[in-house]
Amino acid sequence: MASPSDEKVGFENLETADSKKGGDATTADDFGFTPEEQKKIIRRVDRRLVLTVGAMYCISLMDRTNLGAVNIAGMGKDLVLVGDRYSIISLVFFVTYVLFQPPSTIIVRKIGPRVHLAAITILWGGCMIGMGFVQTWEAMAGLRVLLGVLEAGFFPSCVYLLSTWYTRYEVGKRNAAFYLVGCVAAAFAGILAFGLMQMKGLAGLNGWRWIFIIEGLMTVLLGIAGYWLLVDFPDATRKNWSFLGQREREWICARVNADRGDVKPQPFSLAKYLGAGTDIKIWAYAMIFFNTTTVTYALAYFLPIILTSNMGFDVGQSQCLVAPPYAFAGIIMCATGWYGDRYRQRGAVIVFNCVLCLVGLPLMGFAESAAVRYFGVFLTTAGANANVPAAMSYQANNIRGQWKRAFCSATFVSFGGIGGIAGSLVFRDQDKPGYRPGLYACIATTLLTILIVGALTLDFKRLNGKADRGERELECDADDVYEPGFRYTY
Repeated sequence: MASPSDEKVGFENLETADSKKGGDATTADDFGFTPEEQKKIIRRVDRRLVLTVGAMYCISLMDRTNLGAVNIAGMGKDLVLVGDRYSIISLVFFVTYVLFQPPSTIIVRKIGPRVHLAAITILWGGCMIGMGFVQTWEAMAGLRVLLGVLEAGFFPSCVYLLSTWYTRYEVGKRNAAFYLVGCVAAAFAGILAFGLMQMKGLAGLNGWRWIFIIEGLMTVLLGIAGYWLLVDFPDATRKNWSFLGQREREWICARVNADRGDVKPQPFSLAKYLGAGTDIKIWAYAMIFFNTTTVTYALAYFLPIILTSNMGFDVGQSQCLVAPPYAFAGIIMCATGWYGDRYRQRGAVIVFNCVLCLVGLPLMGFAESAAVRYFGVFLTTAGANANVPAAMSYQANNIRGQWKRAFCSATFVSFGGIGGIAGSLVFRDQDKPGYRPGLYACIATTLLTILIVGALTLDFKRLNGKADRGERELECDADDVYEPGFRYTY
């Protein structure tokens, strides 16, 4: 275990090494770790970083998407959610969730992930507990607005943090593992909700209120644990509790720098940060994520309702039947994450997942048999959710620079939040039981993702060709000092 004094690490040590070597870059080989020792270091990072942020994201996803289970557990009746009130409660979360994301990746760099992520997790846990005591739908909408403010900083900060610890062809499996834990939450959230609603009558509270209260308490406890378990950026000088020592973290920095040449932090410049927005590829990645989350959030919010009103299952069956499709999605995202890293493929993985959605959505919406429609739910849930880590890896592999990476993470996840707004609106109450307009919208966004990936693939091949001929250096501005040789992954 590294002592606190061992944790002070920064690029001043690497820079000193560079000067001693006559300006040559410090490489991962200079640290003398054997291959087995290197694997042990990476495994320690996996256990500490991926599992911690994954567990916290599990709670985050559960807290923002439990409305469907809560609604059929009695909230709709108690709060008189007639007309568009349920859709309003669903979508107001995403307004503040989108607006407060861009500053988050700046804040997390300034104060560190431990303080930033743990604090907002504890606060939104308190907000969830408060939801268990509201008496009107307007109060519920107000707390959902506050929840959006607090959760806004979590996902983009996690995406950014994960991308700084791993090389480009290691990040696919880690993103899949990170999101897989969230998928497990989605899989078993319905079963947990079904169990918690059995507390109906305890302390005079309805069962749906206990779902909010108990899940909120779980969130607060995990936020407290997160303060000790979370780790900082590999180049940071802030202390971590019982984690890697100085030499090990310098080795991490050196290997990531050799892979993409952007580990060394640059002084913050608002012009540099916002200037990343002039790259149209940033917005293409964001649009892919918008298309993806439109489908994932539509499923998260409305699948329990569709199972009851469209497929004829009762409340208990619907909450439990949500689990198997998400478990299947976990298998698909792990398999495609491994494939993407092993064969250095990103766009092909996204297209494959889109094909699963395009097969599953018509089955889910138009088949006559409930069993066939439920099979369509499996394919759609797997394809849509597996594309979340796939899209994360796609954008992470094809950008370079600390502040460009921060800007891209913020816009990427912001568009995911806008997809959440769309997803909360596509399945309208007046369209049940068939929900045809919502199905058409999901099919359209999936087709658009395939077109965007196709256009990016052609552009990446063209730009890589120019770089191979020595005509330009990729992802490098005139005033940047990066390792040469960057190539896009498609």
